Amino acid sequence: MFYLLLAPRLVVNRRSLKAMLDFSHSMPRFLFLILTLLTISQISVRAESNGIAAVVNGNVVTKSEVRDAVNAQEQILRFQLQSNPDTLARELAKLRATALDSLIDRELVLAEFKRLGAQIKSQWVDDDINGIIRDSFKGDRDAFVRELAGSGMTLKKFRALREKMMIVQAMRGKQAAQQAPATPKEVEDFYNKNIDQWREGGMIKISTITIPRYSGEASATPESQRKIANEIRGKLLKGADFATTAKTYSQDSHAEDGGAWDWMAKDQMKPSIASVAFLLKTGAISEVIDDEAAYIIISCDAIKHGTAKPLKEVRPDIERAIQAEKSKVVIDKWMEGLRKRSVIKKFGWN
Repeated sequence: MFYLLLAPRLVVNRRSLKAMLDFSHSMPRFLFLILTLLTISQISVRAESNGIAAVVNGNVVTKSEVRDAVNAQEQILRFQLQSNPDTLARELAKLRATALDSLIDRELVLAEFKRLGAQIKSQWVDDDINGIIRDSFKGDRDAFVRELAGSGMTLKKFRALREKMMIVQAMRGKQAAQQAPATPKEVEDFYNKNIDQWREGGMIKISTITIPRYSGEASATPESQRKIANEIRGKLLKGADFATTAKTYSQDSHAEDGGAWDWMAKDQMKPSIASVAFLLKTGAISEVIDDEAAYIIISCDAIKHGTAKPLKEVRPDIERAIQAEKSKVVIDKWMEGLRKRSVIKKFGWN
């Protein structure tokens, strides 16, 4: 039986999904758009004073929602860039813009859910929350409520957010469920193309050049730092000595050694680095890797490939990977369609 994972605490099969998405009626689209335009024209006048970040089909996304969505990341940025206010302002603007786009997408899906006349049972939301309390708070509901209060959230607000999340995941899951399963040829081709992912026992020696995303200089930005990393890679591709270049430019703990590291197994490396390094041939230079707080260039100095797991052993993983790729394409296309036939208005942040 095919299952959709709708939330950390909720699994729904096709039959219950059909019941959940009981599309009994829908509003004519032209009427929906007219009403939305009228609503936005009324809201625009009050947007600034009321802290409105966007209006999506007549539904408001507030600035406080955006702040809540990025609070943890914002605190990290403020700590990292406390001596660079100009860069901090630019990065905060990007962070909030990305969060706003995500919230707008959420509202688009919720509006589509409502337009189709779909419903979600309250009991499912209650079961989801009770599962969280049981698994994470040992069944202590009061402790759960205190934890929410410490984060500035009420149980009512948390429940509303969980319900929205479940609706969005159900709607996205409905789109993904329409995809045909991976064919044997697709699985085999994926396996052969990515066979190094399935190797065990491999070892590698690499050298690295690390350029921090934030240098501390007032004029530096992540974009300018990445440009530096790209320029360095260009020099390496033209024949510049990696060790000498690393000593000159790199800012990691191995810079004085020319960026050289000892033999390492894949599980000793960060996945983001290992996934690139073990695909390189000896002597090859990687692309610039965007690794959280830094831009990294890798040179493969030597490699010992391990033995690849047999296809039958990794088939389930490959099938899931192929299905994820197919689902992403379909969901992205579906979301683009929702955006095109919706009325979206963003307002200035200040």
